Amino acid sequence: MPEIIIREAIAQGLREALDEDDRVFMLGEDIGAYDGAYAVTRGFLKQYGPDRIRDTPISESVIVGAAVGAALAGLRPIVEIMTINFTLLAIDQIVNHAAKLRYMSNGQFTVPMMMRTVTGGGGQLAATHSQSFEGWYASVPGLKVLTPSTPYDALGLLRASRKDLNPIVFAEHSMLYGTRGEVPEEYFEVPLGKAVVRRPGKDVTIIGYSRMAHIAEEAGNRLAEKGVDAEVIDLRSLRPLDTETLIESVKKTNRAVVVEEAWKFGGFSGEIASAIQEEAFDYLDGPVVRVNGLDVPAPYNGTLEAATIPTAQRVLDTIEEKFGI
Repeated sequence: MPEIIIREAIAQGLREALDEDDRVFMLGEDIGAYDGAYAVTRGFLKQYGPDRIRDTPISESVIVGAAVGAALAGLRPIVEIMTINFTLLAIDQIVNHAAKLRYMSNGQFTVPMMMRTVTGGGGQLAATHSQSFEGWYASVPGLKVLTPSTPYDALGLLRASRKDLNPIVFAEHSMLYGTRGEVPEEYFEVPLGKAVVRRPGKDVTIIGYSRMAHIAEEAGNRLAEKGVDAEVIDLRSLRPLDTETLIESVKKTNRAVVVEEAWKFGGFSGEIASAIQEEAFDYLDGPVVRVNGLDVPAPYNGTLEAATIPTAQRVLDTIEEKFGI
């Protein structure tokens, strides 16, 4: 199979959507003439023209509000918000309108829009540009939240999203755009709400998503060198959440570690831990352990910022401390 990077996989999925459905258009800051802040939409303006690739003013509430209105009118807008930090300026449009209009209209209206946005730290963009709010949005009924970590999943989830009539938050980690992986040439989809077991094992379950799925896998591989057989699960989707895969794994391994880049206090890792405690308590040999980003604003200094983000070594140290393995 050919290998591509996540940036190319997302661009391929967006081109397919534009080519195959004339209701699809894109809007966002710098997505056209500038080719996108993260170069995902490079060449799109020239290929599709200004009617379908719309550069917008710097006004996130207007961008998302316009997309909600367009979706209600029968179009399929794809919004790009430059970073998830900027979605705070549009949170009323996202949470009170996009997420609720289908329910409040008893299904008479749907809002089939996708909001692509960039999440996570690690790029020395300081405290207001390095946050991970996908867990916040996953708490809102009516929204679906996707967190791809590989090119295969990015393309497959994007394709599957086109068939969904609900608003979707598609969270792309800023440090994963160059991640390379195999993507088959034949058509495929990745179902929404279905986790994947990256590494089967029997001694401990390590759960991650987005960039932390890679950290979880690295920790699992390093544990194998010590003779510990870790099962690694990549959630891929926060809402819907695939609790079935998590519970089946914990029933086998009897231990669970959740790795998340967001802050521990109020983090989505707590939701995962709670689901495991509620549904697999009798199978646990100890408490569900969480390894999160530190509860501080992201420092600008690269060394300090790196110290706030979970690493494979932190996962290993936590497993040894809590489980003695």
